[in-house]
Amino acid sequence: MAFSHGTADAQKSMGVITMALLSFGAIQTFEVPTWVKLACAIAMGLGTAAGGWRIIKTIGSDFVKLQPVHGFCVETASAGVILGASSIGMPVSTTHVITSTILGVGLSKRMSAVNWKVAQRIVIAWVLTIPASALVAFITYQMFVPFFGK
Repeated sequence: MAFSHGTADAQKSMGVITMALLSFGAIQTFEVPTWVKLACAIAMGLGTAAGGWRIIKTIGSDFVKLQPVHGFCVETASAGVILGASSIGMPVSTTHVITSTILGVGLSKRMSAVNWKVAQRIVIAWVLTIPASALVAFITYQMFVPFFGK
């Protein structure tokens, strides 16, 4: 799962950083430097270590009670979906994939195994992410236009 996570999420970060380096003139071709790969891998590892436990608790305990065998199924299915999508160049959200597989494991037990209040909060967060991101991008753009022009 860690490898598949890197094939999905790290690629996005590396692409943005490499594009910034190319735009700034720090590199001449659009090839991801090794130090960018290492920096993204370290950042993802540290981010998961620092805040991942809260997500794991919410998703793995509060959303659906997972036993080790369920966790194995979730990790295997998620890794398969993410690697399959990555192999054809299709970006996917690892968070959405793993949350969906956890929901699938919970539903395979019974409907009542899923905490539907947590599921509702997750769906609301997913829906609000797009307009919230657009709003933050708009505000950021408006703040920087006076300094850099249009």
